[in-house]
Amino acid sequence: MAVKIRLQRHGKKNFAFFHIVVADSRAPRDGRFIEQIGSYNPNTNPATILLNEERALAWLNVGAQPTPTAKRILSYEGVLLAKHLQGGVKKGALTQEQADAKLAAWKSEKAAKVNAKKEGLVKDAAAKAKAAVEAEAKVNQERAEAIAKRKAEAEEAARAAAEAAAADAAAQAAAAEEAPAENPEA
Repeated sequence: MAVKIRLQRHGKKNFAFFHIVVADSRAPRDGRFIEQIGSYNPNTNPATILLNEERALAWLNVGAQPTPTAKRILSYEGVLLAKHLQGGVKKGALTQEQADAKLAAWKSEKAAKVNAKKEGLVKDAAAKAKAAVEAEAKVNQERAEAIAKRKAEAEEAARAAAEAAAADAAAQAAAAEEAPAENPEA
């Protein structure tokens, strides 16, 4: 029986998450499995991976073959490195303490990279929010200036219209006074 470590799809359309399972290769993708060893949620940033590393390593040691995606996940979590280091211990190339120290150093470096990415995402989000606030303030200022300019133009036009109306009224009054004086016979 060929045993695979693979992903089993769950969730809804366009929002899937996966269980990491050990299953017979002949079983359907979402069907029967031997053991669930973790979960993978690609919807978060960075992706959330929960994995029982001891059980994954045990299954790899008895011959379970990971699919390409499962292999990347196991590599990301350090399970394949642990298997590699165990092979070195069995051959006598290094001691168990050295292997454990190498694995711990690798995991701490990996955790530092993940934390740096998370902090970078937080900083980027803060910078985007600040830029959006500044852009909004600039747009609001431009709008306020445009409104003030339109009001000033309207007041100027009203003042000019009032002056023109006063001038017309004065001209008509003068014309009315002159009209009877020009035609006294009428």
